Amino acid sequence: MSKLTDLPKRILIGRALRSDKLGETLLPKRIALPVFASDPLSSVAYAPGEVLLVLSVAGVSAYHFSPWIALAVVVLMFTVVASYRQNVHAYPSGGGDYEVATTNLGPKAGLTVASALLVDYVLTVAVSIASGVENLGSAIPFVVEHKTACAIAAIVLLTLMNLRGVKESGKLFAIPTYLFVAGVFIMITWGAFRGLVLGDTMHAPTSGYEIKAEHQGLGGFALVFLLLRAFSSGCAALTGVEAISNGVPAFRKPKSKNAATTLAMMGLLAVTMFCGIIGLAMATDVKMAENPAKDLINNGVPVGSSFVQDPVISQVAAAVFGDGTFFFVILAAATALVLFLAANTAYNGFPLLGSILAQDRYLPRQLHTRGDRLAFSNGIVLLAGAAILLTWVYGADSTRLIQLYIVGVFVSFTLSQTGMVRHWNRHLATEKDPAKRRHMIRSRAINTFGAFFTGLVLVVVLATKFTHGAWVALLGMVIFYGTMTAIRRHYDRVAEEIAAEETPADETMRPSRVHSIVLVSKLHRPTLRALAYAKLIRSDRLEALSISVDPAETKALKEDWERRGIDIPLKILDSPYREVTRPVIDYVKGLRRDSPRDVVSVYIPEYVVGHWYEHLLHNQSALRLKGRLLFTPGVMVTSVPYQLESSEAAKKRARKRAEWNAPGSVRRGPVERRPKEPANKG
Repeated sequence: MSKLTDLPKRILIGRALRSDKLGETLLPKRIALPVFASDPLSSVAYAPGEVLLVLSVAGVSAYHFSPWIALAVVVLMFTVVASYRQNVHAYPSGGGDYEVATTNLGPKAGLTVASALLVDYVLTVAVSIASGVENLGSAIPFVVEHKTACAIAAIVLLTLMNLRGVKESGKLFAIPTYLFVAGVFIMITWGAFRGLVLGDTMHAPTSGYEIKAEHQGLGGFALVFLLLRAFSSGCAALTGVEAISNGVPAFRKPKSKNAATTLAMMGLLAVTMFCGIIGLAMATDVKMAENPAKDLINNGVPVGSSFVQDPVISQVAAAVFGDGTFFFVILAAATALVLFLAANTAYNGFPLLGSILAQDRYLPRQLHTRGDRLAFSNGIVLLAGAAILLTWVYGADSTRLIQLYIVGVFVSFTLSQTGMVRHWNRHLATEKDPAKRRHMIRSRAINTFGAFFTGLVLVVVLATKFTHGAWVALLGMVIFYGTMTAIRRHYDRVAEEIAAEETPADETMRPSRVHSIVLVSKLHRPTLRALAYAKLIRSDRLEALSISVDPAETKALKEDWERRGIDIPLKILDSPYREVTRPVIDYVKGLRRDSPRDVVSVYIPEYVVGHWYEHLLHNQSALRLKGRLLFTPGVMVTSVPYQLESSEAAKKRARKRAEWNAPGSVRRGPVERRPKEPANKG
């Protein structure tokens, strides 16, 4: 089977890399920025729109709160970035929020953070891909008609790109990410120049529309709740910030310094772009509504269901550059592509976190090992499978998927920063240096402010989105938590059972005798080899065992056995129901009951074939027997292989390939073997 899959595997993900090439896959800052920060950078394309959508509930008059909400998001972003800069220095192993919470708040808090992050990574892939497909579908109707299939195909493509390795996928994602960032900054700069220097009046496509307020004259608690909801929606710009702290091991040395620098660059770019888009949206009089068909009014009439509400960034670009112009098209294409590629943040965060959890025995150990291309391949495939399932269940509908979003990330934010507060408290209790104490007190204040802010956002998100789908994210966290707890309990139990004793083993624990059994179906070369090998082991008792299914075949076996004069007793068990496995198991268990201190050693002759399809025709009874015998205490199973010609032919083909000469090598002539020098005598 490995030969059958080897060629497609090499074509899709490339040749395997040696372990000592791991350093070549580590990321410089210029590649790490688009790899780990594509999610928070791309979120500025829809976060401003989320703020305006919520404020539109109270009408256009509530839009004047948007700069204050943007300011609150900026303060939160800088607070979180400053906090995570402390994280990457204090915990550079890549555990991020999980390690911080586990170390400072205990294993249960750490497992809660890990569950939240795993759910959030899966949702990041599903939401980003669904959003990218919907943006692409506005230009290509086929994509909309087959939205789910196209989204799943996109996830598969992204998975293959990441299986080729972090560095290669990073290079592919760097161009659209930097193009998007450059396009947004050009738009902000040109818009500011036109408005402030040239004095131009810019109008968004919806500037002439009116908004029908769902709730007019909001005040008191209702207004506060609306502003908090708008603030929580704008905090979508913070999704993915934690990926850098989880991905520190993927950076080049000095890892912590490079990760902290990349984090600062990401935060500065994200808040500048977010504020710039909000400012231009206010200047160009953008209108957004949660239900545009009814709530957007044009010339006194609702725009109707045929109206397509463009994102805020598209409306601002149309006002600044002009609809359909070169820069407008470039920015629109870069925005769609970077939204599509934002899922790559999860493809780097999920496998790294999964590897750390596997090392701590909370996930299967297979997630801790690197694949052929030195990426955590099993984690990448697991993430892709979960995202495909979620995409299929929700029909690749980003509107439904986004209701599940940002719950997990703010759970991890809150617990992580609470853990950092305890981290500083623990160090302040022993630190005597005044300068270091001042630094720690300042860091603790930042983390305390961050924990309060993110905790408030978490409460608001749960209150406003629970019935709209946030409960699904919480259910996913509970499932991950329960599964990882069960896996850890299993690994701990196994480790306790197989732990070697410090004192020498008691002599009474050794088996008193070995009873060997060779399973025989026919008397042929594999059977004779198994009999010869069993005799070589020199057991206390040796016998051959055959199951009688066909009386004629059994009679022929007895006659052949006696004719050859084999000096090993042959025992034949009748099987009236033509079963082979059950009589063998019952016989072995009977031996164990009669002599509990004896060990039963079962020898099974097996064919070795050279083609994968031949495995389907041989050794099926042997596989079933081995599977059953493994669960029988005091029984050892030994396979005695016999190589068929097809396997020898496969070896010859392998040798022939090894001796093949590359084109052009013949012209260089054969390599002359140097004659051996005669040994010196005397």
